[in-house]
Amino acid sequence: MFEDLLRAWDGEELVVRFDAPSGAWMFVTVHSTVLGPAAGGTRMKSYTSPDQALRDALLLSSAMTSKDAMAGLPLGGGKGVLAVPEIPSGDARRGLLLRYGELLESLHGTYRTACDMNTRSEDMDVIAERCSFVFGRTEGAGGSGTSAPATAVGVFHGLRAAVEYTFGSGELGGRKVAIQGVGAVGAPLARMFSAAGARLTLADVDEIRAKELAAELDAEHVSAEAILATECDVLSPCATGGVLNAETIPTLRCRVIAGAANNQLGEPGDADHLAERGILYAPDYVVNAGGIIHLAAFELLGEDDARLRERLEGIGDTVREVLDLAVGSGVSPLAAADAIVERRLAAGRSD
Repeated sequence: MFEDLLRAWDGEELVVRFDAPSGAWMFVTVHSTVLGPAAGGTRMKSYTSPDQALRDALLLSSAMTSKDAMAGLPLGGGKGVLAVPEIPSGDARRGLLLRYGELLESLHGTYRTACDMNTRSEDMDVIAERCSFVFGRTEGAGGSGTSAPATAVGVFHGLRAAVEYTFGSGELGGRKVAIQGVGAVGAPLARMFSAAGARLTLADVDEIRAKELAAELDAEHVSAEAILATECDVLSPCATGGVLNAETIPTLRCRVIAGAANNQLGEPGDADHLAERGILYAPDYVVNAGGIIHLAAFELLGEDDARLRERLEGIGDTVREVLDLAVGSGVSPLAAADAIVERRLAAGRSD
């Protein structure tokens, strides 16, 4: 299966290590360094097999190439995946992260890591003890801290642009918004929507978390299984990927989809299936770029808060550019976004 996955992948480099002390597989996938060193988060997760972990890493690294190119950053795309038997804690977690940091250091900056699912700024501090190429350490350790709030702000601006395109106004007052996943990004996003007057429906695999936030925001709560089929103006997937697929798309009752989750489509062709249903899908790698923008702005480019705000607001402009191209070319928003990315990569190759 590894061989089949790699033959179908158009990336540059894969590094694999089995970590005997923890039983974890370490995957580092460098998809592209055309525009700069590969950058992307490290995901820690239990998978049914190493093949599934590798598949996730390959897809995520490709998406990071598109995300960084679309955001206009001098970075390429990469991803780290720690496929663990179970999520470790204490000394076992620290030991795994230190060994992972040693692996990353051996790549000499080809890949720069940051937080992702089940990793946090404190984990980046540990990795940085052995690796010089780490974004998103805690502020006390010299980093810029968590980028989750910036991701939420970027999604908010991108979603408003998609709403404006669909309904003629970006005002969210009275709009029904369903959010799948109310964790580090989904929760602050929900608070922004609530402050803008949206009527919210929330869901999370952690039902207690979803119910508590729903009570705080006077929102409706439904089960994680029911949220995708909830009748709403906007669906915002902010949990795991692959939720928009052949099984779920026929059940959707929304007009706009824009969220923080990576790789929301089951397969690229699902973008066309959404368009056929009259649902505007704002490509996830366009909308959810706020996190890497935050890290690059503060830790790579030396920019200030004001410039970061401009960049995050610019996600809305990028969504409008993508949608204008999609309409003008008669293609899905995903195809339009992919075309813009390819132009930027081609320009980078010719420099």
